[in-house]
Amino acid sequence: MNSVSYQAVGEIGVITVHYPPVNALSLAVRTGLGESLARANADPDIKAILIRCDGKTFIAGADIKELQKGWHLKNPTLGEIQAMLETGKPSIAAIHGTALGGGYELALTCHARIALNDAAIGLPEVKLGLLPGAGGTQRLTRLCGPAAALDIIVSGRQVPASEALQLGAIDAIVTDLDEAALTFARDFAARPAPAPVIARNEAIAGIDPDIFAAARKQAARKSRGAEAPLAIIACIEQACELTPAEGLRFERAEFDGLFGSDQHKALTHYFFAEREARKIPGLPGELAAVRIERAGVIGTGTMGRGIAVVLANAGIEVRLVDTNSDAAKLGMEAIKGIYDGSAARGIQTRDAADAALKRIKLGGYEDLGEVDLVVEAAPEIMELKRTIFARLDASTPPRAILATNTSSLDIDSIAAATARPERVIGAHFFSPAHIMKLLELVRGTTTGPEAIAAMMSLAARLGKTPVLAGNCDGFIGNRMLQYYTGQSEFLMEHGIAPERIDAVAERFGMPMGPVALRDLAGIDVSVLVRKERMKTLPEGERMSPILERMVEAGRFGRKNGKGFYRYEGGERSPAPQAAAIIAGVASDLGIPAREFSDEEIRDRLFMPLVNEGAKELEDGIAIRAGDIDVAWVNGYGFPRWRGGPMFWGQSVGFDKVAELAREFGERYGPRWRPTPLLETMVRDGVATWREAGY
Repeated sequence: MNSVSYQAVGEIGVITVHYPPVNALSLAVRTGLGESLARANADPDIKAILIRCDGKTFIAGADIKELQKGWHLKNPTLGEIQAMLETGKPSIAAIHGTALGGGYELALTCHARIALNDAAIGLPEVKLGLLPGAGGTQRLTRLCGPAAALDIIVSGRQVPASEALQLGAIDAIVTDLDEAALTFARDFAARPAPAPVIARNEAIAGIDPDIFAAARKQAARKSRGAEAPLAIIACIEQACELTPAEGLRFERAEFDGLFGSDQHKALTHYFFAEREARKIPGLPGELAAVRIERAGVIGTGTMGRGIAVVLANAGIEVRLVDTNSDAAKLGMEAIKGIYDGSAARGIQTRDAADAALKRIKLGGYEDLGEVDLVVEAAPEIMELKRTIFARLDASTPPRAILATNTSSLDIDSIAAATARPERVIGAHFFSPAHIMKLLELVRGTTTGPEAIAAMMSLAARLGKTPVLAGNCDGFIGNRMLQYYTGQSEFLMEHGIAPERIDAVAERFGMPMGPVALRDLAGIDVSVLVRKERMKTLPEGERMSPILERMVEAGRFGRKNGKGFYRYEGGERSPAPQAAAIIAGVASDLGIPAREFSDEEIRDRLFMPLVNEGAKELEDGIAIRAGDIDVAWVNGYGFPRWRGGPMFWGQSVGFDKVAELAREFGERYGPRWRPTPLLETMVRDGVATWREAGY
């Protein structure tokens, strides 16, 4: 079947795109569109043109694999198709599913756009480090005004049809798309067509220029170093000041600059890595995932509440269990507060929030007889978790999956407390669980494929980004985190101030530096976790005693207003007392102060992540380097525009990572040495993780 077909229906030339699965704007589709438009424009009996799509969606963007090959530049380009539309007969885009990226840019070139009520439009190029390069910034600004264009294009979000109609991004919502589109086209044929969108000026008249300064300030705060949002803002600003032709040229120049950038390469890597992370080698292809309809959650603390909320939001009936009745009541009150806040901020409608809240009910173990899943969210105490799982084994149906929200404990030991270890899996939600995107799934030695498939399917339903990890202390993310935070303590021993370390990390793109992160998590909590790790440290290994000295001095972090920083009036400022403690540690250890450049600080913080990630690949804890990137972007705030720590390490060079790891191995102990995988890759001149099989 051809990618594009053409049919004359009376006076209407109907062009239909058929290019499964998402009707991507490939070279084949562009060629078909060009040929069909030429036929329609040349036929004197055709008075208007209708563009529609078969399948589940309108054109949902560019073919990204073709984009990587540069095929978007092959004739006919999208720009040439748009020129045929704007200089030809009146045209209408009939939208169902999603009209995204180049698909919506094509629709913007039509004289009118109609859509089904459940359709959505969007220009998500920012997520690839790009901007809409086929007039999207210019046409949407002239159609809806700069405020709407800034919101839609800088965020890259999908805009539902109802909102798009209010903004003017579409012209009508219909129930029977094909019939309504033909009626709309016939009406167009009977009267003068409106001016092309690119020639309209009403929406850009009398604009307050301050909105662009405000947009830049907001983008700098949210994007933390990303280039594309600022380029998009510049293009939208120029749409209000330049002629259409000048604006289109400006947009094209900005697009070309971004297309060759490191950020576009990193974000393209991340785009594919996130999709690949959902593919689990070895899972039987015919395995049907169990659908979760009823679930239990054990524990009503911060994590238990958030997990209950995210399950209920997905339409799952939740039984919330806590043996402490007072804690259970407080937990339900907190959950009600979450839904009140969600409704007040417009995240959910009041009706949707109330309906989700009704799905959550307090109960006991005796109420778990019909559940499909239980997620345990009790404190990180192994014997407590084993006791809970033994009790769950007796009170839930044998088919039920038993998941633990542990962030570091041994899954096999927990599973051994049950008679169904094949249905026990780690499900590490990140706090707050109803907001954070990452769901780190952990398979133990005996975890079966049915449990993995069910939880991967559930993650998609919950709107989470899943990554499958192997069983070890800290799994993928927290195992690496100790090297990032640990290196910050070694830097402090050398006299580098906490605020400078954090500033370097934040300029790198992290939402929070490692020292401020310690304060937020609780220095006392970090000390408790480290006590267990210190029992198994290899000979010659050391950890800085700074944390223990801070706790001895009563400095626990943000929770008591005294950590590495002072917290007064909600503001963070340097703490002289903490500086004195750090100086005392350095003096006791005989460590001299020394100067480090910002680049050296950056490398010491982030290169150890790459080395430990390589160890995880070697140990089989992570399946792919991209999985580690997905975990760190979604769970720890690593800047997406850098691609994740493993892609960043690949970009700076494995030889540099290995060289620094050798120095650290001599200075701090064997855990810091380069992994054999990394040494082999450097020796063999391997330039990418994929070349190495990861």
